[in-house]
Amino acid sequence: MDSLAAAPGTGPATSPLPVLRPSRVAKSFSDLPTNRTLVMGILNVTPDSFSDGGRFSTADDAIAEGLRMHYAGADMIDVGGESTRPNADKTTVEEEQKRILPVVAALVKAGALVSVDTMHASTAARAIDAGAAVVNDVSGLDFDPEMPALIAERKVPYVLMHRRGNALTMNSLATYDDVVEDVISELMSVRDKFYAAGVSPEQIILDPGIGFAKTDEQNWDLLRSLERFDVLGHRVLVGASRKRFLGTLLTMAGKAAAPAERDHASAAVSTLAAANGAWCVRVHDVGPSLDAVKVSAAWTK
Repeated sequence: MDSLAAAPGTGPATSPLPVLRPSRVAKSFSDLPTNRTLVMGILNVTPDSFSDGGRFSTADDAIAEGLRMHYAGADMIDVGGESTRPNADKTTVEEEQKRILPVVAALVKAGALVSVDTMHASTAARAIDAGAAVVNDVSGLDFDPEMPALIAERKVPYVLMHRRGNALTMNSLATYDDVVEDVISELMSVRDKFYAAGVSPEQIILDPGIGFAKTDEQNWDLLRSLERFDVLGHRVLVGASRKRFLGTLLTMAGKAAAPAERDHASAAVSTLAAANGAWCVRVHDVGPSLDAVKVSAAWTK
C-alpha cells in the first residue's frame, strides 16, 4: 500500500501534483479476472455530472479518488471529462483533454488499468498515448467518424454503447417498436461500420445504454434481456449505477431517491447483471458491487 501514501491530497487546484511511486506494474487488459464479472469504477472529472459533478473536478481530487477505487479492488477506472447526462452543456475537446489526461497518466503510473470515457477520437488517441487501455464511447449512433479507424489502428478494446441523439435530444427519441430488438439492431449496424474500418470482433464490447434515450420501463426491459446481448458474440458491459430509473423505483413520499441514495439498488443490479452474463458493471461505489459480483460468481459456479 506504499503507493496510497503518495496519493494527492485534496488541496486547491493550483497546488502541484506530487510524484506517484507505483508499487506495481500497470495492469493490461489480458490481466483481468476471467472467473467473475468485472467492476469498472466511474471517475467523472467534471463540474456537472448527474451524480458526483464537481466532487473530483481538480486533478488532485480525481487522482486521489481514482487511487481509492483502485485499492478498493476496481478492475478498471473509467475516466471521463465531459458530462453525458440529459441536457448537459457541451464541453470543448481542449477542456476535456485538460481535465482527464493528467489523471489518466497518474493512474496508469500507479498501476491501474484505465478506460477513457470519451466521444472524441482525438481525446481517445491522446488518452491511449497516456496509457489508457480501453475506449468507452457513449456517442452511440452519432459516433465520431474518425473513431473506427483509430480503434482499428490502436487495437484497443472499444465499448460501443447504444444511444440515439445527444444529451439535448435523447430523451425525445425513446420510441421503439421493441426496445430490445431495436437496440440490438442499431448496435449491430454501428458495429458493422467498425468492422468495415478494420476493427476486430474481439475488440468490441457492447453496452445497451441504460438511461440513454430510454424510459424507465425500457431500461428494465433491457436489463431483463441481457442474455439476448450475451449471445451476440461480444462482451457485455452494464452501466446502471445511480441512474434515474433507480431513483424512481426507490421513490418515497412522492420524492425520487437522490443519486447518492441509489447505491444499494445499484449493487443489486450488479448482482443480477453478473448472474445474467454481464462481462462488466460500471459503478460509482466499487466495494459493494465487487462484493456483489463475487457472490454471484460463487452462487452460479
